[in-house]
Amino acid sequence: MAGFRAAEEALPFHVDLLGFGDEEGARFGTTLLGSRAVAGTWEPAWFDLRDRDGTTLGEALRAFGCDPAAIGEASRAGEDLVGYLEVHIEQGPVLEENHQPLGVVPSIAGARRFRVRVSGRAGHAGTVPMNMRQDALVAAAGAVHLVERIAERFEIVATVGQLQCYPGAPNVIPGDCEFSVDIRAGRDRTRDLAVEALKEEVARLTGTRGMRVAWEETHRASAVECASWLQRLLESAVLDLRLNPVSIVSGAGHDAMSLAEITDVGMLFVRCAEGISHHPAEAVTEDDVAAALAALELTLRALAAREREENPRCAAS
Repeated sequence: MAGFRAAEEALPFHVDLLGFGDEEGARFGTTLLGSRAVAGTWEPAWFDLRDRDGTTLGEALRAFGCDPAAIGEASRAGEDLVGYLEVHIEQGPVLEENHQPLGVVPSIAGARRFRVRVSGRAGHAGTVPMNMRQDALVAAAGAVHLVERIAERFEIVATVGQLQCYPGAPNVIPGDCEFSVDIRAGRDRTRDLAVEALKEEVARLTGTRGMRVAWEETHRASAVECASWLQRLLESAVLDLRLNPVSIVSGAGHDAMSLAEITDVGMLFVRCAEGISHHPAEAVTEDDVAAALAALELTLRALAAREREENPRCAAS
């Protein structure tokens, strides 16, 4: 924006520079709080959410100098919006692997999470013969392998991040095993087909061992498509910088998901060292940030030209 001001160049639209708070939701357990306020989807019940110390979100806002009653004033819902552009580090290794500083996001993956419980039969580790066991951990291990195979088959990402055995003693065959499954894809249909395929194969695996399996869905978020016309403008801007715009589906959630409810969105990824994020080692280079800013400026200029062409009243701006 400083460049536009220095050139005394007017744009045919207003530009808001937004820095959102609490995208991650680590303290109060609800994500995208800042952007949800701007999208007009803030829920009053969130003021009563508590952190681990018992402080409510409303109390924390007041302590920070904010007026909870004024949250609604942040909403841009219902306004005449051209679009929303977000620049974010990739949080992954793809750009670094491709030796490119910038990527264009076609979509933000939709995620589903499950708690899966495999039930067999506990027994003494020394007295139950191997061919008579119903070891829940062995079956769960096979299920974890199936998670990887299904992800590869559907070209998506899937993760088992938690696993617990019960009763959890070194001299007892596990009678129950519980694990998490996180499945994400750029399209909800692809993700849902993968979920059904996984459930079928896990049921077949546990059934052949005479065990039971139960699935509990704990989270579901729909995928968000970035506007194709904004993707094209971002790609063109990156190409104008003589760089290769790498297409990367975002597996992580972003504030653009909130804003997509009220306007078209586009996202530009910036290379980060070793794909590390949410860690003191997270790092970007000054050159890569400069490239991102240059691409953003070119995109805004292209947006301005597009707006003037579609709205002749703006041509004199």
